[in-house]
Amino acid sequence: MSRIDLARAYLHTLEAGATGEEVRLYFTDDAVQTELPNRLLPQGASRDLGAIMAGADQGRHLLSAQTYEVLRAYEHQDTVILEVDWTGTLAVPLGPLSQGEVMKAHFAVFLDFVGDRIHRQRNYDCFEAW
Repeated sequence: MSRIDLARAYLHTLEAGATGEEVRLYFTDDAVQTELPNRLLPQGASRDLGAIMAGADQGRHLLSAQTYEVLRAYEHQDTVILEVDWTGTLAVPLGPLSQGEVMKAHFAVFLDFVGDRIHRQRNYDCFEAW
């Protein structure tokens, strides 16, 4: 399986609402995920593997559904770069948004691999206004 295929499989796993071991299998034990500042996280965030897994669990409770549409995918050496359109339907209210409302965002995601696992993930997330 190519690394682009692995990256797509990872996004499909998140779409399905997977948590725990299903998510952990995509990452090295010392993985770090960096989310650059955006509307939801104005200060950005850096997460180790435990926090990545906790975030997947939190997302499952926050969203009743989510989709990742990969518009473009590139692989260069050990890095996969994805351009993604994301939609998420809220399971609970969030700020000014009500349960059932849909959030939309446009992402650039850089995934650095070691072997067939993600070692570093950097997200540049641009959320549409709400």
